[in-house]
Formats: sequence, structure tokens, C-alpha cells
Amino acid sequence: MKTKYHALRGVLSGLALALCVTHLPPAQAADSHPDFTGIWTWDTEINKGAGRLNMVWPAEPPLTKEGKDKVAAFKALVAPTGESTSGFCLGSGMPSSTLQSGGYPMEIIQRPEQLTIIHEAHTEVRRIFIDQPRVAESDLFPTRNGYSTGHWEGDTLVVETSDLQESVDQTAAHSDVAHIVERFHLAPDAKGRKFLADELTLTDPRFYTEPVTVTKTWVAGKQGSRMLDYDCNEPLWEDHLEQLAKRAAGKKLPGAPKGASQK
Repeated sequence: MKTKYHALRGVLSGLALALCVTHLPPAQAADSHPDFTGIWTWDTEINKGAGRLNMVWPAEPPLTKEGKDKVAAFKALVAPTGESTSGFCLGSGMPSSTLQSGGYPMEIIQRPEQLTIIHEAHTEVRRIFIDQPRVAESDLFPTRNGYSTGHWEGDTLVVETSDLQESVDQTAAHSDVAHIVERFHLAPDAKGRKFLADELTLTDPRFYTEPVTVTKTWVAGKQGSRMLDYDCNEPLWEDHLEQLAKRAAGKKLPGAPKGASQK
């Protein structure tokens, strides 16, 4: 029987769809800076390499001996099973989340003081604090995505990311002293498409003999584009409930002879 809850849910779903359909492509923000707000999809026409679709990180980056040794040790550790972070519902972190993310789209929500990037893959979130006082070092700690601050240089948003934890389990491996600078800007291509470009430079004296600079591009999503939920943990929860049910079924009945179990 259709309840008031189902009716309300239908209204809300319709409203959400209407909002998606009226989604506008990125434009100039009210504060005169370019507005990156919107859904951005992979540009399959630029930087398309065999087997490495838009993963613009060098296949053989200039690693130091320490970097090579740590990456090799990690690969040897997971080689027997081929395990990866995604298999454990864990996002890759910067910079691989920006450069790859499994080919999934991303959404940008921009306010004058903050730019929020939401990758559909693993619902991985980055927050870039624009023209804000830097948080005290005592209040920061290393994470997979690090701490990002930004400022405008004309129509280009310059973002610096620090406080990254060492990560050898991503394509763009790096140590905990890695520092990333990105330059985001909007531009049309020869076909008139609007795309977002991110020129990214990673400097890491422990893992790399020299800075590595790559450029990643995204195309503005078509009208009506929307992000989908990425509930990677749902199957894990269902498996856990199934194990609990099996455990409960295997419990002995009170007073039952040895070896008897609950049916």
C-alpha cells in the first residue's frame, strides 16, 4: 500500500531530477572568479594512452632508490592476491584520486572561501580552503588527501597540498614530505567544449629525483548529469550480517546433546 512516506519520497525524487535537468554548466562566479561548480567527466579525447586512459602519471617516474625500494616492496607484498585499496573500499588519496579515480566523474561545489571536490569513486572528498588563514601546524596531521589551501592568480586557482601521509599503494606513490601544487583553469578546446584543466606538480625529495608535472583535463558534464552513490561498504555489511546469521544458527540449543545445533 502506498504510504504518505512513499508519496513524499516520490515528490522529493522528482524535485531532485528537476534540479539535475536544470543543471547549468560552469560560468563566471558572482565574485568575478571563474566558477568550477558542476559535474565533470573524463576527457577521453585528450591524454588517452593504451591501457592508461587519462592516467597521465608517467609509467616510469623518476624515483629515487628509496622510492623504488618501497614501491617494489609493496608490489611484492600484494602480488600473490592482487589486492588494492579499492578492494577494501578505500580511496587512493592525492594525487591519484585526482588523476585517476577509476574513470568515475567528480562534482565541484564552489564557494568564495572553499572549493569542495567530490569524486564519485568511494565518495572521496577534498576540501580546498581559499584565501583562508592556514591552520596551525599543531592542529594538522597527515592524511591520504592532505591539507589543501588555494588562492587566485587571475582566472587560475592555485592550490597547495601538504601534510600527506606516505602512500606506496597508489599509482602516484609518494612519501610524507611530498608537496603538491595545482593550477586549475577553465578553457574551451578547438571543438568549443568547456573543459577544466589541472596542471599538477608533485615535489618529493625522498621519493623523486626531480619534480613531476602532469596535466589532467575534464569535460563539463552534459545537462542533466548527476552523481551516483558509491556504496562500496554495503556488500561488506551484508556479508557481515550473513556471518552473524550463520553464527547464530550454529549455536547449541539449551540442554541439547553434544553436537546438536539450532535449526
